[in-house]
Amino acid sequence: MKKLYPIIIFLVAFTFSSQAQDKHYFQKEFSKEEFAKRRNRIYDEIGDNAIAVIQGASGIPGFSVFRQSNTFFFLSGLETARSYLIINGKNKRSTLYLPHRDEGMESNQGKVLSAEDAELVKELTGIDQVKGIEFLAADLVGSGLIKPPGPVLYTEFSPAEIGNDSRDEILFGQARNAADPWDGGTTREAEFIAKLRGRFPQFEIRDLTPTLDGMRLIKSAEEIAVLKKATNIAGLAIIEAMRSTNPGVYEYQLDAAAKYIFYLYGAQGDGYPSIIGGGTNAYMGHYFHKTDPLKDGDLVLMDYAPDYEFYTSDVTRIWPVNGKFSEAQKQLYNFIVAYRDALFKYIKPGVTADEVLDNAAADMKEYLKDKTFVKESHLKAVQEALKFRGHFQHPVGMAVHDVGRVRGIPLEAGMVFTIDPMIWLHEERLYIRIEDVALVTENGVENLSSFVPSTLEEVEATIKEKGIIEFRSAIDISSIKN
Repeated sequence: MKKLYPIIIFLVAFTFSSQAQDKHYFQKEFSKEEFAKRRNRIYDEIGDNAIAVIQGASGIPGFSVFRQSNTFFFLSGLETARSYLIINGKNKRSTLYLPHRDEGMESNQGKVLSAEDAELVKELTGIDQVKGIEFLAADLVGSGLIKPPGPVLYTEFSPAEIGNDSRDEILFGQARNAADPWDGGTTREAEFIAKLRGRFPQFEIRDLTPTLDGMRLIKSAEEIAVLKKATNIAGLAIIEAMRSTNPGVYEYQLDAAAKYIFYLYGAQGDGYPSIIGGGTNAYMGHYFHKTDPLKDGDLVLMDYAPDYEFYTSDVTRIWPVNGKFSEAQKQLYNFIVAYRDALFKYIKPGVTADEVLDNAAADMKEYLKDKTFVKESHLKAVQEALKFRGHFQHPVGMAVHDVGRVRGIPLEAGMVFTIDPMIWLHEERLYIRIEDVALVTENGVENLSSFVPSTLEEVEATIKEKGIIEFRSAIDISSIKN
């Protein structure tokens, strides 16, 4: 019987391996009808004599985990590297071009949807056709170049968002690269456009970005459901960090507590690097170092959200390290919470961000009439806040600074953005703010992060609860015997 053991082990291993190969990995939050609606919108936007070509993200070297670009996922839900999509306005058909199966990679990493899975991919995505990448060039020619006039070709000019990227930060990064004489390389999008023009000069190439931005600005019911989940995870993570706060705890340990919650609820990682600053570190708007211990008497600011099914959120809270607001801190913090409530009061379809800001500022002037502050500089800071226009912030969706704009246009149902009241106390190098996620509804607004403690009483009560760091506190790792 002993001689059978290796055979049994082999058969069991083979069975598990076969099952792993049969299991496909595809998103579960969006219906194929949702992706079809998005592609149908592209048909309508580009017209009857045009095609759109969308390039997916390239493969990732080494042991990094591949993540699809936001646009490619938005239109297909597919997470296969080096994929392409043609959305043909002439025949109203869409085709995915996928790499062929890499059995070696699959044996190490698991199933990857490929050209050989054409029927399965069509079933999952609602796409019309699936082909190998080698057919892309011939299909571009066949789209109308043989018998002029050829169709207009649309593709993205803006940089792809991958992972915790936002377009504004990517563009600034590209500008810095361009200014570096030892770098200065072109973008992947620029190279793709250059290849299209070089190989097929008959095409008039136009930018698909504005169309995609407009589509992503107004969230569908399925998108809103995912955004609510992302915001719930973000809020639970901040609550866990509040519970874990004590003097002497390091900023990075609050990051660890939040990440535990992210992964506990199935997030892919973070939607952007956490901003966690104690004391004067919070004065730096995007403080990412997180290396300092928290000090008794200081406030700590946390701004963090997960990457959940290709969507994120943007929630911020600030709280006292020792669990109790001082009198000066109470006065400033109460002003911020009141300002947040005033801003939400005026959000509804049809109004503009400027109207919301003007009405809220008028309310806050009344609020200040019977309020006193410990320092004259604190009163001056809150008065200056009434003039600041940045309390009404940016769209949120697949990126934390999502595409599209919510300033200077009437608000519409389905818009999601942040309300972010803030004050600076420059002499003390202090910065105080909270941030919530606003969803414009048919009749008004919903605060998606309203469950996250924000009143003085809620915050102080939450800090009294025990957090994960107290149950599993860090030890001196140098004392571990190897």
